[in-house]
Amino acid sequence: MSPHPPSLKMARWAVLAMFFANGALFANWLSRIPQIQANLAMSEGQLGLALMGLAVGVLTALSIAGGLIARFGSRAVTAVGGVLLCLLLPFLALMPNAVALGVNLFLFGAAMSAMDVAMNAQGVDVERALGRSVMSSFHAAFSIGGFAGAALGAAMAYLGIGPGLHFVMAGTAFMVLILLTAPRLLPIAPEAEPEVGGPAFRLPARVLWPLGVVAFCSAIGEGAMADWSAVYLKSVVGATDSIAAIGFAAFSITMTGGRLLGDKLAMRFGRATLVRTGGVAASVGLLLAILLPQTAPVLLGFAAVGAGLSIVVPLAFSAAGNVPNLPAGVGIAGVATIGYAGFLAGPPAIGLVAEATTLRMSMVLVLLLVGSLIFTSSALRRT
Repeated sequence: MSPHPPSLKMARWAVLAMFFANGALFANWLSRIPQIQANLAMSEGQLGLALMGLAVGVLTALSIAGGLIARFGSRAVTAVGGVLLCLLLPFLALMPNAVALGVNLFLFGAAMSAMDVAMNAQGVDVERALGRSVMSSFHAAFSIGGFAGAALGAAMAYLGIGPGLHFVMAGTAFMVLILLTAPRLLPIAPEAEPEVGGPAFRLPARVLWPLGVVAFCSAIGEGAMADWSAVYLKSVVGATDSIAAIGFAAFSITMTGGRLLGDKLAMRFGRATLVRTGGVAASVGLLLAILLPQTAPVLLGFAAVGAGLSIVVPLAFSAAGNVPNLPAGVGIAGVATIGYAGFLAGPPAIGLVAEATTLRMSMVLVLLLVGSLIFTSSALRRT
């Protein structure tokens, strides 16, 4: 007989579907940014200001997501956030100017962020019910969804289908997926928070800051790879455009693979040990890229960074959702607030350091922060 009831198995598949949909919807938007920029005749500066709306929306929702989950439950917030994300996606292609696009991106980012925290809280609930680590597999589903969304966007662009119709089709398809799977999520009762009078802006609790530092340092490394890996290969190594594009692909593939294996490794070796080992692997990879700026060593180094960082954020979120005397949604939202601040602020900071020194020197800063995971990983054991 199965050791777990069918409803629990269905709940796990439902959470996987939510992570997949969240990653795919975001990637669909990312894949059509160049065409939307061209359609609105936006300069790089105008596009940057519009994209800032997304970042502000993400951080704003993080500050209230824990309260919403505590009041309404993670299943409801996950479903509503997902539906809003699907509804808002088509409007991103219909905005008449950069200001309107920025406002819509604020709402899009807020819906994405609320869904993100709530589905991670669901992931923690599923972990508790199963009695074993499964969070890394959920984040792997997000990465796979990102690949699928990017591939769909590329196919739509190749077929000459505009962003408007593309986003309507994608939003409709994923709304059906979300509405069909949301009832299968665990019906965890809202958690009472007598000291909080409802969903309001809050700073993360002090107990969450060590975990937040772990997520922050990992997010710095992820942001550096996302925004600077291709630039590093092109400007420092002298690689061609096609080779430069492989840098982030190498990082993404090993990150997805690491997340698929992460749960089994965490159960065998422990979360803190796994994060410490990941910090070592990512540090060695960055050191290889810095000291040997040639194509093969740099690609190998970026792949090592992806493998090393793949399990850090999922395990940090899982630990945050299990902090004693703190609702799971509040814990995850607090750590996500600190971690995502690193993802958003890291790439611009790297650019400023690179402009003042060199891009290789800015990667030394990333190396130091990623290397700190070797020492801060004990936060996962303490919580």
